[in-house]
Parts: sequence; structure tokens; C-alpha cells
Amino acid sequence: MAEDVPFDREAPPAGRLETLSPRVRRLVAGNGGPFTFTGTCSYVVGRGRVAVIDPGPDDPAHLAALLAALAGETVEHIVLTHTHRDHADGVAALKAATGATVVGCSAHRASRPLGLDERNLLDASSNRGYAPDLEMREGDVLSGADFTLETVETPGHTANHLAFALREDNALFSGDHVMAWSTSIVAPPDGSMGDYMDSLQKLGRRSEAVYWPGHGGPVREPARFVRALAHHRRQREASILGRVEKGDETVAAIVEAVYQGLAPGLKGAAGLSVFAHLEDLVARGLVDCEGAPRLDARFRRT
Repeated sequence: MAEDVPFDREAPPAGRLETLSPRVRRLVAGNGGPFTFTGTCSYVVGRGRVAVIDPGPDDPAHLAALLAALAGETVEHIVLTHTHRDHADGVAALKAATGATVVGCSAHRASRPLGLDERNLLDASSNRGYAPDLEMREGDVLSGADFTLETVETPGHTANHLAFALREDNALFSGDHVMAWSTSIVAPPDGSMGDYMDSLQKLGRRSEAVYWPGHGGPVREPARFVRALAHHRRQREASILGRVEKGDETVAAIVEAVYQGLAPGLKGAAGLSVFAHLEDLVARGLVDCEGAPRLDARFRRT
């Protein structure tokens, strides 16, 4: 029997600093929406001398709330999981206010080069001006007064996506790679379905007991949850491949068949997800198209 994804739509409120563990606090930004749930989760790690993971959007109210909550403490590091604007746009203002060192993901980059005349449909969603003081890579460690964060590279949602393991809590800050409330958007050329699936397998081999994601509440029983996410994506891939075999040649046709009853406002995101699967299927030799895969290409079974 197929394992359903055990989504947990616990909705953390925006604007209130919450203590999640002796080393972890959370403040949710007021940018709730269809793709951000109740808002972006900014995490404070440590006490006294702290790191802030994902400052969130460029929102003066969120910055003021964060600074007020941390009055009397020192923000030593700003840590970024990836460069989507709902996570990265607040970096500059928090750095200006605190003088903290910015560490974490690299500057924004696509998962692959753009094809001829191909537009990056998510270009506006990424912070192109972000540059860390120190780029972190797999296994790199950030040590604070009472915490240790280990870098885990998890490309897929974006090419530069990182997660961070908090060793003392046996927890993982999973960014937008794994979230309890919803699946992640994987949209070429920023994202890559092949990389995303590889990163899920990688996390499946780890032993953290809880994930703290970029939106929504915690991922409990993460090993089971990651297995269910991977199975869900394989099922979606099988559905898409089945539609191609039945003669659906375009992304739009496949979206109509696979996502029946989907709200019109979400069809664009569904199309990008279908395209990500098709691009991966072409790379694996299961589907073909003329030239490089494009959002407007026609696809057929190999």
C-alpha cells in the first residue's frame, strides 16, 4: 500500500518569539501566503551569543520584533539556508543592525544553464544581491557558545540550498527542503528534481529526531516523513509518465490531467513541478523532446 505523506499543518503564529528547546527559539515573519504558510520561520540558536537562521523578508516590523526579542543578547552570525527572497531579503538589514557575520549558502545560482531564449520564471523570487561573508559547504561547522551547527548540502529546491544540523539537540534546520505542512516547490532552472530526490535520500540516512523547517511547524518522525515524501514524488513521476504515454505532450495538458480540481492560482506552480519531473525523465532517458527540455516543449515517451 502506498504510504501517504503525513502532513502536519500546525500553524505557528507570526510575530511572537517562541521557545522550542533550551537552544532554539522561533519568530515567524508576517508574510503568510499560499507558498509561505503562516510566514517564514526565523530561528534563534543559542543564548546570549546567538545565531539567527533565515532572517526572512525585508520587513521592518519583523526586524524590529527580532531585535526587541533579543535585547541584551548579541547576534554573532546570520545563517542562510537559500536565497529565495522570503528567507534572504532580511539579511542586509539585520547585518546593518547587529554587525553579525553572514554565513551559509552561496550566492544565488541556477541548477543548470538557461537554454536559448529560455526565461528564468523564478528570477524575481531570488535575492541576486546576497553574498555571504563565509560560504559554508558540506560538513562545515559553526560553533557558538552553547551550540554546534553542521552544514548539510541539500540542493533541489534551489541549487544552493543548505540544511543545518544542531548536534546538541539532534535536530535539523531543514529550510524549504522538507516541511511538515506541504511539499516543496521544485522548479527548473532554479531547482532540480534529480538533486531534490538525491537530497531526500541523503537525509533519509541521517538520524535527527526533529526538523525545524523554513515554514510551518516541526517535522516529527522525520525518517518516516522523508520516506513518504520520496514515495509521493515517485508516484507523481509515474502519473506524469503515464500521461506522456497516453499522448499528453505538453506541460499544460499534463497539469490538467494530473492536478484535477486544482485552484487556478496554483496551476503555474504545478506546471513548474511537472516540468521538473519531465526534465529529470529526459535526463534519465525515459522521455524525449526536441532539443533541451523547455517549459513550452513537446514531450514523448522514449
